[in-house]
Amino acid sequence: MASETPSSGTWFGSAEKVGRLRGRIFKWTCLGATVLTLALMLVFLLYVANDAFRPFSADPGWLATMGLTVVVPIALLAGYYYRRDRSAGQVAYTALGLPVLVALASGGLWLLFRHIVSPREWFVLVVSIVVAGGLVVGHSRVRHDAVTERLVVTVLVPLLVVVGIPTVLPGLGQFLYLLPVLPNALFSLILGFVLPVAAIVGWRVRAVRDADRDGAIAAGITVAGGLAGLGLGPLVGIHPTSWFVFAAPIVGALVVYVEHVVRNDKGLSGLAFPVVVVAGVFAGLAVTQLLGFAGPDAWLNMDFLTSAHDTDPSEAGIYPTLVGSVLILLVIVLSAFPVGIGAAIYLEEYATSQGRFGTVMELIQVNIANLAGVPSIVYGVLGLAIFINLIGMGRGTAVVAGFTVGLLILPIVIISTQEAIRAVPDSHRQASYAMGATKWQTVRNVVLPESLAGIFTGTILALGRAIGETAPLLMIGIPATVRIAPDSFLSRTGAMPRQIFSWSTQITTEFRYGVLAAGVVTLLVVLLTMNAAAIVLRNRSQQTQ
Repeated sequence: MASETPSSGTWFGSAEKVGRLRGRIFKWTCLGATVLTLALMLVFLLYVANDAFRPFSADPGWLATMGLTVVVPIALLAGYYYRRDRSAGQVAYTALGLPVLVALASGGLWLLFRHIVSPREWFVLVVSIVVAGGLVVGHSRVRHDAVTERLVVTVLVPLLVVVGIPTVLPGLGQFLYLLPVLPNALFSLILGFVLPVAAIVGWRVRAVRDADRDGAIAAGITVAGGLAGLGLGPLVGIHPTSWFVFAAPIVGALVVYVEHVVRNDKGLSGLAFPVVVVAGVFAGLAVTQLLGFAGPDAWLNMDFLTSAHDTDPSEAGIYPTLVGSVLILLVIVLSAFPVGIGAAIYLEEYATSQGRFGTVMELIQVNIANLAGVPSIVYGVLGLAIFINLIGMGRGTAVVAGFTVGLLILPIVIISTQEAIRAVPDSHRQASYAMGATKWQTVRNVVLPESLAGIFTGTILALGRAIGETAPLLMIGIPATVRIAPDSFLSRTGAMPRQIFSWSTQITTEFRYGVLAAGVVTLLVVLLTMNAAAIVLRNRSQQTQ
């Protein structure tokens, strides 16, 4: 027996060493695969960005000046934050990225105000929504015990106030249009956009500070930032209405974030980072203009973003298809996500796998899982058959494209939402029931808040697939080239993936490299903006849990 102990120990020791070696090999293999994937993506992005911006076409003096005024200060500050104050670095990058993200989102609103909804129509819509919300809240306070009645009022009152009953009872908006005096476009945006944004900012600051004075100050700063466009807009060549749409959300977001940083008293020095970046950019542009240094001859510039397609590559732009993609995404968000999230809630919280409907529920679950893997061209055929041939909607419209791509991502939304709901511990539900809460109250107050992070993760995946799909758009008749931006959701429209595909088939080299690269970068910026917004909301929901 004494002779067996060493050999046994040696065997176990050898097995342990082999296990550790295999674990290290697996770890480094995964790390290598990750690094390789990121490196390939970085090379692709740098290749496309080089074709889109052509930085080396600029004068060496321009590159040196911008490097000294922008790149060097950014590198020095980033190194300082990395070595001395990590929390300030996080604040710095958030403070710089937040206004950029809000500005890009405001650009979508600006497109809506320019092509779809006039400022007066927006003002009337906001007034109708505020009145309907006030009636619902007032009824809930008076009749807070009548659950069924509150549900009916919550559904019917907004419909009656905002829409009305066709040919019988007009909505509130139609009555407002009968008034002898309505605000002009400028004041309609002030009353219907700037003031509501300021009210939301003030309400948020008041809630976290528990002080009416702080909320009023935050709202006042937001209003001042928006109204500054009346004086500063003409000086810098920006129309006041455009200033309102961009400035009010940006100032409001910065006010909320700066208040958050000051309240936590952590990483305050990071707030200097965006100031240094903006000052460096303006200083660099001023010096290069003074010295006469020419900047890069980029394909992706304001002319490209504000122009339509042209047979001349130097005159070609993406603006009409950019507007069309924004409209399509709005239809997807408003149609697919409510339906998908609602279906997931029913399947997880209300449907039962027992009894007579158990087989039906299992069949539905299997079909949803299978639909997530169906090729996108099949959904294009489905959209063509249902929305165009059966219902009779127009070919190539934003609403048909949105519904078709919405069907494509619907299984992804349902599955990801189901997984997020399943991740909520069942003990939380039982605790809610023990407190006397109903099924709906438990779902609304416990399940949904705790599963929001997973739901937002699903939206990131779904939107990422939706914006880049081209095959369904080909099937439903989205044109390859449009020269006029759509003016409604029922207008014939283009889409960025379809336009980029069309540019890739051009014989001219400038189209297949320069213009194509500019379109790809624009599409990626829109995609990353939506993903960043979803990530911010997801992280926010995780922090509040």
